[in-house]
Amino acid sequence: MKNTALSSTHEALGAKMVPFAGYNMPVSYEGVNAEHETVRNGVGVFDVSHMGEFLISGPSALDLIQKVTSNDASKLTIGRAQYSCMPNETGGIVDDLIVYKIKEEQYLLVVNASNIDKDWNHISKYNTIFNAEMRNLSDDYSLLAIQGPKAVEAMQSLTSIDLSAIKFYHFEVADFAGIDSVIISATGYTGSGGFEIYCKNDEVKQVWDKVFEAGADFGIKPIGLAARDTLRLEMGYCLYGNDINDETSPLEAGLGWITKFTKDFVNSEALEKEKQHGPEKKLIAFELDERGIPRHDYDIVDGQGKKIGVVTSGTMSPSLGKGIGLGYVPTVFSETGSKIHIQIRKKAVPATVVKLPFYKG
Repeated sequence: MKNTALSSTHEALGAKMVPFAGYNMPVSYEGVNAEHETVRNGVGVFDVSHMGEFLISGPSALDLIQKVTSNDASKLTIGRAQYSCMPNETGGIVDDLIVYKIKEEQYLLVVNASNIDKDWNHISKYNTIFNAEMRNLSDDYSLLAIQGPKAVEAMQSLTSIDLSAIKFYHFEVADFAGIDSVIISATGYTGSGGFEIYCKNDEVKQVWDKVFEAGADFGIKPIGLAARDTLRLEMGYCLYGNDINDETSPLEAGLGWITKFTKDFVNSEALEKEKQHGPEKKLIAFELDERGIPRHDYDIVDGQGKKIGVVTSGTMSPSLGKGIGLGYVPTVFSETGSKIHIQIRKKAVPATVVKLPFYKG
């Protein structure tokens, strides 16, 4: 099992550590609900250094990215980031990722920790045509997500740039916490604002310490992966391995908005046909009408108790105080307001299909 550069720091803070995507990661410190509230109302810090980073450079870097990702990366300008996914050859998704345009002919791809090797191999396979320069920086870089409505104010003293001027899905390469040239990006996964800091492993302890010093007056706290999951689920953000995988298409997953048929990409022809016919199943968001907690892999059933789908992500929403979840059902059940049931042990609990996000802020 791998450690991040901060694993011993989390242990010293009393974090509950668990294996996650091959890394020893903090799942919680004081409890998921308290940590969730800290991020919704104040400011919290996640160590997400297990994420993967690939640097793609050279004259054909954009051509390679256009081929392997579904979104249109030609629209990116320097200092902009883009959410995208990598379709596979059989209709599913290799991974979802964020593409950053660092400079002309240089892009940073940030991928999920559990998929680093798979993604690298997939992109490399297509790079035999393009010969872009590829560097896997995953083991050299750390990533902190400083999230919450007080993040900008709490961290402003650590940098010479105006943090409030960094718009959503924009970034700056600037000084932060006494380190030159770190990436400060606003690509949060919580729905409560804030930003991410990409720095080298040997710099992250200094950054972490200064972040907690600067945030002390704002009630800053370390936050574990359990609260990260409840926060992202309240926003309806997909989690790879749960809501999207090698078998789910971007169109089924509601990711048509990042699937641009204005260019040729892996499996684009088949996906365009799927778009024309309409997918047979769709990822829906639902709220329970009665008490209960929907969990990953619980059955979704119709009014007669017949299985029609499966829950991919589910929890008791700390912000809403009710059971919420995502899951795949036949398209006929996917309309907002549709009534479904979630099989929780021996009881089919009624639920309603709703529009995302669950949490309106």
